[in-house]
Amino acid sequence: MYETIIIGAGIAGLTAGIYAARKKMNFLCLTKQFGGQTLESGEILNYPGIVETNGFEFNEIMRKQSEFNKIPIQEGEDVRHIEKRTGGFRVVSDRGEYHTKSIILTTGARAKRLDIPGESRLANRGVSYCAICDGPLFAGKEVAVIGGGNSALEAADYLMQIARRIYLVNIDRQFMAHEYLIDMITGQEKVKVITEANTTAILGERSVEGIEYEQYGEKKMLSVQGVFVEIGRSPNTEFLRGFVDLDIHDHVLIDCNTRTSVEGVFAAGDCSSIHEYQYTIAAGQGCTALLKVAKYLQEI
Repeated sequence: MYETIIIGAGIAGLTAGIYAARKKMNFLCLTKQFGGQTLESGEILNYPGIVETNGFEFNEIMRKQSEFNKIPIQEGEDVRHIEKRTGGFRVVSDRGEYHTKSIILTTGARAKRLDIPGESRLANRGVSYCAICDGPLFAGKEVAVIGGGNSALEAADYLMQIARRIYLVNIDRQFMAHEYLIDMITGQEKVKVITEANTTAILGERSVEGIEYEQYGEKKMLSVQGVFVEIGRSPNTEFLRGFVDLDIHDHVLIDCNTRTSVEGVFAAGDCSSIHEYQYTIAAGQGCTALLKVAKYLQEI
């Protein structure tokens, strides 16, 4: 019987693991892949204490830190089911089952892909899924933001002071975003709105050189140096349906103490209902979740 099991080993999970290790808790970390979304990041310029790094280097730093703290991580393990039992929980993975008094969910989220030619090949070479993370790399360049919701409009807003020109490419006729965002962004001189445009390919050899899209039955091309795919994110919470309460976007509902709807189960990072996909937020939530778990264990 573990004191806690951390599911996921991205920044939120590893932060929780560091604090659990320093508290000398009896715990375990189960994850499909070490590092989570850091493996998809390009340059990282906004993490406190690190002036400049990239996803690969940051992942290696976390690996060394987890080894230094002797965090018990079982990689390549896919958790399929959790059920509440007397005195704790039963966690079932594709490799076996475990018993624990508490759980911290840090399963993260994944950016929705366009699934078009050139997208995967040019990822981190001009194709990005996070304007806040990678926007500064495109200073003075022309970029395309693909999407028509709040995330796309917010990305365009962030890029306003960075990029030379922003093409907002929306597959629909209208934007499905807050009215104030639509009015603020679409009225900007450096933003060109392209509606009813279905992006069909991302062009370029070693880096992004443009996009291809279909509009009113006609195939068109647009020259850009960067493409921000902002069509939403999907939390990795499919196996949690029916176990904890999820919001309308399938994020785990939590309170300000990272508690979920099930007593003894906490959540942190991109799978949580905070809806802010930032490394520093994930780290803070991971720390909070572990400290609240420790307090919970003292009270039961």
